[in-house]
Amino acid sequence: MAGIVVKGAKIVTMNGSEEVFIGDVRVEKDRITEVSRSIVPQEGDEVIDAAGKVLIPGLIQTHIHLCQTLFRGQADDLELLDWLRKRIWPLEAAHDEESVYYSAMLGLGELIRSGTTSIVDMETVNHTDAAFRAMSESGIRALSGKVMMDYGSEVPSILREDTNKSVEESVKLLEKWHNHDNGRLQYAFCPRFVISCTEELLVQVRDLSAQYQVKVHTHASENEKEIELVEAQRGMRNIVYLEHIGLTNPNLILAHCIWLNEQEKEILRKHQVKVSHCPGSNLKLASGVAEIPDLLSRDVILSLGADGAPCNNNLDMFHEMRLSSHIQKVQHGPTAMDAKTVFRMATMGGARVMGMEDEIGSIEQGKKADLVLVDLNDFHTYPSSEVDVYGRLVYSATRADVEMTMIDGRIVMKDGVVRTIDKPVVLREANRSIERLLGRLPSIY
Repeated sequence: MAGIVVKGAKIVTMNGSEEVFIGDVRVEKDRITEVSRSIVPQEGDEVIDAAGKVLIPGLIQTHIHLCQTLFRGQADDLELLDWLRKRIWPLEAAHDEESVYYSAMLGLGELIRSGTTSIVDMETVNHTDAAFRAMSESGIRALSGKVMMDYGSEVPSILREDTNKSVEESVKLLEKWHNHDNGRLQYAFCPRFVISCTEELLVQVRDLSAQYQVKVHTHASENEKEIELVEAQRGMRNIVYLEHIGLTNPNLILAHCIWLNEQEKEILRKHQVKVSHCPGSNLKLASGVAEIPDLLSRDVILSLGADGAPCNNNLDMFHEMRLSSHIQKVQHGPTAMDAKTVFRMATMGGARVMGMEDEIGSIEQGKKADLVLVDLNDFHTYPSSEVDVYGRLVYSATRADVEMTMIDGRIVMKDGVVRTIDKPVVLREANRSIERLLGRLPSIY
């Protein structure tokens, strides 16, 4: 069977031994079938000469909002709750099916171009089907779902849902898209956060997650004012409340988790709750710095994400890796959050958060062929001799160094060109879409 052979790369495996060596990788269909120091190509194989380059597992981002990519630059220099109430919720309320599609495509192009192969995404209340269409066409691996919001006086009426209708639409989307494209797309229930959801909704999400055996993806403890509101409404802190209603379990993915007390950290550990750390977003919104070294020491399962384009303002995993290391060193010293730890969070950490550690996150025989080829032969990444490869990837590399992105054994980007997305069309339609949405803002309430 003809396949693809990547030859002569420095392979950063992230396998159980975290081996790094010069060698070859063979791909057939959607799987890695061989990883060794030398592979003889078969007749009909496509051979990729990767000599002098670095082959890494596809990067995994576990908190993204594709529906917000259109809002890049529309909500700068605000703290979280003002950012949501004054800009993001009105803009999300203005969305139509076409604008959600092009917002998703804009984000997906950026993600694939910069070496991200898998995402955990949260959409808005309406038009989620359009985002799934974009994800399907782009070739990305994704766990996504429509956002659920049935509470809050400051939420635009277009976004404030009837509880049962929110659940019904979510289940309908799950039944259509979960395990779509040979399992490349999966569904997660996505209640936005406690202060925009009734307890009735959250309890139904808990039960449906167990019934369908799917993930729940939500925000928690991102902002001190958010926690004050949760305490005022529910009588307890965020993570304590989620445990109280039975939502804390291995299927729960929490974005941020900046402001935690000892009890909440123990809840995360005890229930094997997954956490997505978003340093770029947390810094720009002035939300705070999550206590990642402490959470790692407690064996909390951690990963990385860029969050949405209007609070970052990019979706670049190389940027997030570097930030996640640097912001901890100021308080904890230069050895905190070393490069290998960070790279592990960006690969196997993300795979564990998605519940796919047996399928993605490392370069091993039998795993999905999600691979990224990085060319570190440039001024900003040299010298190369006797330099740790993890340090080069985390501290020196940029998204511009990504030469090839492969997902499910399919080359979706090579030499800077995303093959699955028509870039000129997406850029043109993204501009047209945001102009249309901005024109609707006065009437969306």
